[in-house]
Amino acid sequence: MDINKETILKFDVPGPRYTSYPTAPVWSNEVNADVYIQKLKAFGRSDKTLSLYIHVPFCQTMCTYCGCNVVIRKRDDKYADEYLRHLFKEIDFVAQYTGKKKVKQFHWGGGTPTYLSEDQIERLFKKAQETFDIDPQGEIAIEIDPRTVSKSKVEKLYALGFNRISMGVQDFDPQVQKAVNRQQPYALVEEFNQWCRDLGFKSINFDLIYGLPFQTRESFTETVTKAIGLRPDRIALYSFAHVPWLKKHQNKIDEKTLPSSDVKLDIFLQARSQFMENGYQAIAMDHFALKEDELAKAFNVGELYRNFMGYTVKPADEYIGLGLTSISFLENTYVHNHKVLPEYYRLLHEGKLPVERGKILSQDDRMRQWTINALMCQFRIDKQKFAVQFGISFDEYFTQEQMHIHQCVDDQLIRVVGGVIEVTDLGKIFIRNVCMGFDFYLQQKGAPKQFSKTI
Repeated sequence: MDINKETILKFDVPGPRYTSYPTAPVWSNEVNADVYIQKLKAFGRSDKTLSLYIHVPFCQTMCTYCGCNVVIRKRDDKYADEYLRHLFKEIDFVAQYTGKKKVKQFHWGGGTPTYLSEDQIERLFKKAQETFDIDPQGEIAIEIDPRTVSKSKVEKLYALGFNRISMGVQDFDPQVQKAVNRQQPYALVEEFNQWCRDLGFKSINFDLIYGLPFQTRESFTETVTKAIGLRPDRIALYSFAHVPWLKKHQNKIDEKTLPSSDVKLDIFLQARSQFMENGYQAIAMDHFALKEDELAKAFNVGELYRNFMGYTVKPADEYIGLGLTSISFLENTYVHNHKVLPEYYRLLHEGKLPVERGKILSQDDRMRQWTINALMCQFRIDKQKFAVQFGISFDEYFTQEQMHIHQCVDDQLIRVVGGVIEVTDLGKIFIRNVCMGFDFYLQQKGAPKQFSKTI
């Protein structure tokens, strides 16, 4: 695929990553704790199943590339114990409205979930087990910082029932690691990976990031070669979102050390080729999976789904997030918990759910959400499926977007074949640009401009 600098300049514009639609910047305090309680009650009366996410916000040090909401604390049981006391209150609060729901997907993220001690991990897991009906055959996943685990802790995770591990690798190059304040030798990752394999975890995922300081095509090629050598089942290859106006700690990164847009894209394309030449299938935007992995199988039959845990096989009807800054999606409503730890604690201490904001989806939101998800997850829009779902023809509803569709065809990002819009290989690289044309809020005057660039 030949992509010149002119193409890069044309499409390298700020845009959402579309982990949700509508995107978080347009959410508001129209959704409060009272609204959330009504949604929880409605869910509790239904026979729907659940995806459950728990957020552990603590990290011992700040990685300068980080775009997550984290709380930096030196390792000390007292911080985690205080957090767990409040988290348990939130769990009880939610469960009194939902009842003991069947959980088909259970995921711990952060921060660093393995900041917790073995005893704290066990207490939290058992609290969730007592409160919800967690399917032991479902996906039970945890995000790991290899620097925070011992063999004993990994054995504890496996014994509790975790069956999928996702580890932050980012880059194996020592100069890059030093520049982003995440020094993590290859030997450490190799040893941790082997522990997981020996124990029999069902799936291992590596997170890599391209576009970091001092990265070159040659250095990242070596990182990818080492990663492939360890044979993870899945790989998430994320673009570094450089947003120092949102994440002040990113100001510690010297912009002059970042690869240019064309070099960054070159790094991505080279990594993509390496993965695909070594038995991995490209899954949607920035994920790769071995061809026998269930994620690859789901993509191939059009059943891939995207939520705040990334690309996934959609195992459940609704999604509840617990903990600081967590997000839920219930009854066509996004609910976002507070991001500031003292406020999260204060509200729970007062017996209130720690809701900050959210978004109740309109019918237009749901139609655009369906369309953007189809592009992000299947790289195609079946107009007939849209018509069946919403009772109106795709072209009739999206009359205003026809110019964008024609422009994408002219730019060779998509092609229209009968009643199907198919994304081209070029369009797969710039899929966010294709989606942006269907984003109602992005077209409005005064729309948020606080997104990272698409490359």
